[in-house]
Amino acid sequence: MYRELRLGMNSVWQEEVTLDQELKWWTLGELQVEWALELGGSVELVQELGGTVEQILELEGTVEQVLELGAAVEQGLELRGAVVQYLYFFIVISLYVFIIAANVLLIVVICMSRSLHEPMYMFLCSLFVNELYGSTGLFPFLLVQIISDVHTVSAPLCFLQIFCVYTYASIQFCNLAVMSYDRYLAICCPLQYSTRMTSNNVAILIALSWLYPFVAMLLLISLSSPLQLCGNIIHKVYCDNYSIVKLACSDTTVNNIYGLLYTCILALLVFLILNSYVKILKVCFSGSRQMRQKALSTCTPHLASLCTD
Repeated sequence: MYRELRLGMNSVWQEEVTLDQELKWWTLGELQVEWALELGGSVELVQELGGTVEQILELEGTVEQVLELGAAVEQGLELRGAVVQYLYFFIVISLYVFIIAANVLLIVVICMSRSLHEPMYMFLCSLFVNELYGSTGLFPFLLVQIISDVHTVSAPLCFLQIFCVYTYASIQFCNLAVMSYDRYLAICCPLQYSTRMTSNNVAILIALSWLYPFVAMLLLISLSSPLQLCGNIIHKVYCDNYSIVKLACSDTTVNNIYGLLYTCILALLVFLILNSYVKILKVCFSGSRQMRQKALSTCTPHLASLCTD
């Protein structure tokens, strides 16, 4: 198995630099062979020079001057690529800092305010903690890849990122499903809400929404890590399990079955979320205007988190 994997970091700044180089080669193809002969050079030399060769000839330049001009153009392209590269680095790190600051602030507000110590806000707090976990599992690795010239990652680190990103997504779906169930009980079964959503039940639901994804991803990694790989290039800016399985030379039937089963479970969670809100909407539209307003106000935090995710 490969010890290192290469990521397909064909980033935007690299594409822009490549485009500039291609444009330069297109222009050079139109130069006349006589220019090279007048400089004592070869046809290959002319094909490698820019459209300013004619200007150099008018100034009675030499082959050395033309080569220096080509080197300057290359340096300019590299400088432009570096500027775009660090621009993307600044944007990504700013987004990461904003996510960390916003979620930490929300967690502190919920923990410090006793009026927010209710099941709905406890589930939201779990959601915010997961945002911290997921962003920390993705952004630092992505920042390193942006500023690196060689986009390689060791196999253990690649599987670690797969574990973090996949558990983050699974926990997110589980949290949203639990929150939709909480709102369903609060609006459709208000008399049973206090008996079903006790502190112990809230703690159990939050624990299960975190425990299941961790166990599921440990099993996924245990199936993928022993695979014998025929290649080491991943055409993405981050590691994902599907790309690893595609590179495998050995039999991946068990991996495919497990991946299909895992996808079906996520689809079931999405169905439960949608089904809960369909029932909530039915109750709202069958009730009074005051009841609709109350239901909307209680669902607003969950709907906001659902839309942002």
